[in-house]
Parts: sequence; structure tokens; C-alpha cells
Amino acid sequence: MFDKFKKHFDKNLKYYFLFPAIGILIMLLGYPIISSLYYSLTDKNLIQPVTSFVGLQNYIEVFKDPSFWIAFKNSIFFTSAIVILQLIFGMVAALALNCINKFKGLFRTLLIIPWTFPNIVMAFTWNWLFNDLYGPINGILLNMNLIEKPILFLAKPHLAVISIIMVMVWFGFPFMMVNILAGLQSISNSEYEAAQIDGATPLQSFFFITLPHLSKVLGLLIVLRVVWVFNNFDLIYLLTGGGPGESTQTLPLYAYRMGWGLNSLGKASAVAVILLCFLLLCTNLYFWMANKKEDISI
Repeated sequence: MFDKFKKHFDKNLKYYFLFPAIGILIMLLGYPIISSLYYSLTDKNLIQPVTSFVGLQNYIEVFKDPSFWIAFKNSIFFTSAIVILQLIFGMVAALALNCINKFKGLFRTLLIIPWTFPNIVMAFTWNWLFNDLYGPINGILLNMNLIEKPILFLAKPHLAVISIIMVMVWFGFPFMMVNILAGLQSISNSEYEAAQIDGATPLQSFFFITLPHLSKVLGLLIVLRVVWVFNNFDLIYLLTGGGPGESTQTLPLYAYRMGWGLNSLGKASAVAVILLCFLLLCTNLYFWMANKKEDISI
């Protein structure tokens, strides 16, 4: 009997090691998701003690709110622009580091510094840099006579959008760079040497050797960064608070305003559920396309 139990235990040991991680995930993710789903179907309010079931009323009101669609459009725009620019800068930096022989460690450390900053430190630092009264950016431009008066980087809608994109690209491209660099170092030099012997140009080698080898890495990086940027709250909130007006308000900030500004936790939960469903749809669409591509290649 003991031998039979031991054999069964040894056979399923790998699953037993997963139970603690699954339990933690259920506690950290399961309860918030279930509670958000429940509250999204109620008129839960932070200052009203009585809560009643309202069905899909919160979702209907959210979809009818023009501010929701402005926030949704801003989230799509910010996510697309930031992820694309992070990918471009990360790729360029990784390719440059992969070609450098001397001081590679030093340059890699210097380039990864932005990624090590805590978000709150980075936000306050950039707020200081962008300040129109004592910010060094305006000070340098004024001293060089390039501008006649200070630029209100975070007070004008179009400049605030550009400033947020610049800050988030600066902060996030090292993550892309490190992972792309790891993928580049896994490619055998013999493939490049063979392509060079066949007369391939560096650009052709990049498109026909480098990119195919990095396709899976790039796909996963894009998915991870889309989820992170789309969900990002602290950087935008600390830099602009969603303003001026609604020019930089995204879905997380809209949900925060609904929940903690208007005390409507039911509508805030509805926005959170919509956000979750949209990101799940995007990630599942990517994995479906990736699996379909693998099946075609096989």
C-alpha cells in the first residue's frame, strides 16, 4: 500500500509543486476578478450603505458616456505609439550592443538604467525637467535663445501627449533591448557567414535571418508591453492626472475617476471588466495567430 502511494506521489510530484503557485494566483487574482464582476452588476457606491443588483446598467451607462470612448481612444493611441517606439529603440540598441566588442557591459548597464527607476521617482523627475519655471529643459532652451518663453510641456494637450509618450518610451525600451539582445546572442554566426558568402547585404541578413529567429521573442514582448502600457496608471496620473482636459485620460484613469472621484464603484468595476476582456481578446488573438502560423509552417 505504501509503495503504491509512493509511486503515485512520485508520478504526480510535478503537479504538487504547482499547487502553491496556483493557490497564490487564486488569492491575488481570483478574488479581485470575481469581486469586480460582482460589483459591476450592482450600484455599489462608496458613500451609500445599501447596494442593489442592477444587471448590465453600469455597462450601458459606461458605453453611453463620451468620456469612456475618449479614454478608450487615448489608450489605443498611447499603447500603439509607445509599444512601436519601444520596439524600434529596443531593436536598434540591441543590434548596436550585439556589434560592440569593447565596453559592452558598460554600455548595457548605462542603457538599462531607465528601467531600474521606480515609477514615482521617474515621474517626479520628469515633472521637474518639464517644469516651465525652474525646469532645466526650458532653462537650456531659453539660454540658447531657441525659444522666447517657457514651453508648457504638460499643460497643452498635444505637448502633454508627446511628453508622456517620450517618457514611457525612455522608461520601457531597455526591457525590449535586454530581451532582444538575448535573442540575438542565440543566433549562430555561421548563418550570417553563409549569407555573406552568398552575397546577401546586411539588410537582407536582418530581414531573412535576424527577424525570423526573433519572431517569437518579439511577439511575446509586444504582448507583454501592450498589457503593461494599456494598464499603466501611475506614470500618467503622476505626470498629468489625465489632463489637460481629457487629452491624456486613459481607461485606468477613467476607472479611477469613476471609483474614487465619483464614488461609483459599480461603474469603475464595469470599466475594469471591459478592460480585462479587451486585453484577453488581444492576447488570445495573438496566440491564435501565432499557433496558426506554426501550423502553416509545419
